[in-house]
Amino acid sequence: MNKFLPAAVFLMALVPLVSLPARDVEITVEDADLGLPLEGAVIRSGDGREYICDEDGKALVSVPADRPTVIQAAYPGYETGRIAVTPGEERFTLGLRLAGVMENRELVIEAERPGSGETKTGRSVGVSAREIAQSGEIGIVEDLMTAIKLLPGVGYAGVFNAQPSIRGGDPGDMTAALDGYYIENPYHWGGGFSIFDPRMVESARLSHGVFSSRYGHTISGLLEVSAKKPSPAHTEFELSVNTSAANFNLSVPLAGKGGVLFMGRVTYYDPVVWLAKQMVPAFPEIEQINRVSTAPYIRSGAVTAAYRFRPDLEIQATGFFGADGAGERYDNSSRENGLQSISDVYNDYNNFQGFITAGLSWNPRSDMLLKTSAGTGIHLMKIDGVNLYDISKYFSPEFNDRYANMLADLPGFDSAYRFTTERVYKEETSTANVQGRVDYDWDLGNGLLAAAGAQELFSRFIDQGNYRLLMETPFSSLSEADQQDLLRRKPFLFPLRDYLIVHYPAGYEPRVDNQLFSTSVYALAEYRSPGGRFGGELGLRLDHFYLRGDGFSIPTAPVLNPRISADLNVLKDRGVVQSLDFSAGTGLFSSMNSMVTMAEERFDIPEGKPNRSWTSVLGGKLEFPEGLSLNVEGYYKYVFDRAYFPVETGVGEMKPLPHFDGEGRVWGVDLMLQKVQSRYWDGWLSYSLSWAKYRDPQGGSSSMGYSGGNRGDGWYFPSYHRFHNLNLVFNFRPSRRISIYARFGLASGTQLSRITGPITSYP
Repeated sequence: MNKFLPAAVFLMALVPLVSLPARDVEITVEDADLGLPLEGAVIRSGDGREYICDEDGKALVSVPADRPTVIQAAYPGYETGRIAVTPGEERFTLGLRLAGVMENRELVIEAERPGSGETKTGRSVGVSAREIAQSGEIGIVEDLMTAIKLLPGVGYAGVFNAQPSIRGGDPGDMTAALDGYYIENPYHWGGGFSIFDPRMVESARLSHGVFSSRYGHTISGLLEVSAKKPSPAHTEFELSVNTSAANFNLSVPLAGKGGVLFMGRVTYYDPVVWLAKQMVPAFPEIEQINRVSTAPYIRSGAVTAAYRFRPDLEIQATGFFGADGAGERYDNSSRENGLQSISDVYNDYNNFQGFITAGLSWNPRSDMLLKTSAGTGIHLMKIDGVNLYDISKYFSPEFNDRYANMLADLPGFDSAYRFTTERVYKEETSTANVQGRVDYDWDLGNGLLAAAGAQELFSRFIDQGNYRLLMETPFSSLSEADQQDLLRRKPFLFPLRDYLIVHYPAGYEPRVDNQLFSTSVYALAEYRSPGGRFGGELGLRLDHFYLRGDGFSIPTAPVLNPRISADLNVLKDRGVVQSLDFSAGTGLFSSMNSMVTMAEERFDIPEGKPNRSWTSVLGGKLEFPEGLSLNVEGYYKYVFDRAYFPVETGVGEMKPLPHFDGEGRVWGVDLMLQKVQSRYWDGWLSYSLSWAKYRDPQGGSSSMGYSGGNRGDGWYFPSYHRFHNLNLVFNFRPSRRISIYARFGLASGTQLSRITGPITSYP
C-alpha cells in the first residue's frame, strides 16, 4: 500500500502487454569453455523482467510466442551474453566467457552467490538485497534494521526503536560497519531508525556468535553492511515513493570497468504538518498538531563508486551525509475539582553526520589478497529541551478542618499541596574520527589459509551541556550536610524532618574534550578439508584502548582475545537430508564503553578497563531439498569488566561514579527454519529463547544510573531483556508480476521487579 499509486500506474501501463500471447522456454546458462552450469546467473528478457538460474543453470523465461526476441544473461566475472529466441524452439543454451585475458597466470574470480546472504552456523546470519527488500521496505520508514530485527538472536526493541539487544547484550554494545568503516552513531531520530536505506544496501551480515578474529570493537554483535555497487554496463534509475519518504538511485557506468551510484532519501512530513495546521480552524479536534514546532525530517544521500583497473586491482569508495531532527512546543493549564495542572514543554533535536571511506583490493599473486581501507567522519548532535509540570492539589474542607490549626503556623501553607517536576537538558556533542586498516590473506594450499591485519581508530569527543531535574527522596536519607542546607533554607521543615518526602534540585554539566586511540592487530589460520567435510579457524586478536582528556588520561592494559571455531559435515545426500553440519566455537571479545569516552577529570578514574565477554556457541544445521533448512544454535556468554555508572545525587549536583567490575550471564537458544528464494514462496520462521541477568557490585541503593541502570548489588533483568522472540517472514509470488510480503512478530514483555516488604503511602 505504501507504493499503491506508482504500482497502479505501472499495472495500467502493462495492460496492452497482457493480451499478447506468450510462452515459457527453458534457458540454460553455462561456462562456454568448461560447460559447467552457472547457478545464480541473471537472465533479463526483452521486457525487462529478470530470472535467476537454479543449481543446474536453468530458468524458465516467458517470451512472446509469435515473434523472435533477444534475451541476455549476466554472471559475476563473466562477459554479458545474448541469444536470439525464435518461435518453435523450447530449449536454448547460452555460454558465457570469463571477462579479461588470461596469460601465464590464473585469474581468480571471487563473488558472493547472487541473491544470497552469507550465513555461517555458530558465527553469523546474513540477508541479501532481495531479502532486505522483502522485509526492510515495509514500515513507516524503510529501514535495513527492520529486516535485521526479524533474525534469530535479536531481541525486540519496539516499533520506533532500531537498537535491538543482540543475544541478551546491551543495545549499545552492537557495532555497525559499512564496507569496513565503523560508524559511531548509525541512527536517525536518536535511535528510531538506522541510516541504512535498504536501497543502498547490497547485503548485510549480523555476526553474533564466535566470529572471526578479523573483527572486533563489540562484545555483543557486529552488523556488517555492504553498500550496493553500481552497474558497470548499464545506466539505471530507480524511484520509490511511499507514505513517509521518497528514495532514488541513479547508476552510471564507467567504461565497462566500474560505475558511480547516487542514492538519496527525503521524508516529507513538513508539508503534511503544515497542511494539518491550516486545517485546525475547521477541525479543532486535531489542534494538538500545533504543538509540532519542527516536523520530523530525514535528509540523507550517499555516493558509491567502484572501478576495476585490472582483473587483480579494484578500488571502491563510499560517501554518506545525513541529517534528521524534530521539535515540539506546548503549554497547558487547567483547574478542576481542586486540582490545578500547569505544563510547559519544549524539545528541539537536530542531528548531522557524514563520512567518506575508500578501499583497495589487490591480488599481488593468484594466491594472495591485500586489502586496505581508510575513512573519516563527523557526527554533530544538538538537544535543547525543558519539561516543566506544576501540579497543585487543593485540600478538601475535611482535611482543612482536621489539620488547619496544626499547620497554620508553617510558612508557605496555603491549603494546597504542590508537586513540581522540572527537567532541563541542553547538550551539544560532536565526534570526529579517522580510521584505517590493512588485511592480508595468503592461500597456502591444501585448504590452509593464513591471514593477518592491523587497524587504528582515532576519535575525538566534545560534549558541552546542562542537565537539571528535581529529585524525590525521604528527607532522612539525605546526607547531614544536605539536611542542614535545606533546613537553613526552610526552617519550618525541622519538626517534620523524619516524615517528609522532599524534592531538591540536582544537575550535571558535562565539559568533555577527549581523544580515544584504539589499536588492534590480529592473526589467524583457516582450514577447509577437500570436499568441505571439516573446517575451522584459530585466531588471536589484540585490542588496546587509550583515552586522553583535559588534564587527565585513562590507560588500559592490552587485552588478548583468542578465538577458535570448527565445522563438521556429518551427512551429505542421504535420502531427504542433503546435508547435516555441526559447529562449535569459543572466544573472547572486547569493546570500549561509550560512557567512558565521555569521562572527565572530576570522575577520578585512575585506570580503565574495556568491556569483556567470553562467548561459546554450539550449533547444527539440516538442509533438505527445495532450499529448506533448519538451523539450531545454543550459546552461553559471560560478561565481565563491564563499566557502569551509579550516580551520587546531592542537593545541587549529580556525580557519576564509574566502576569497571560489572558482570552478566546470558544463555539462550536460537532456531531458524528457512526456505531460500524460489519461484512461488520463501521466507523464514525464527524463535529465540534468552535468559540474561546483570549485576553492578558497587551499584549501592541508587535507583538511577548511566549505562546499565543500577539495581543495587544484586542480579537483575535489564530493561531491554525479552525471554521470548518469535518472528515469521513470508513472501508469496502468485505470478511473476505480483509479490506479497508479510511479517509477524511476537515478544515477551519487559521484566518487572518483584515487590518485597510492605507497601506504604504518605499524605
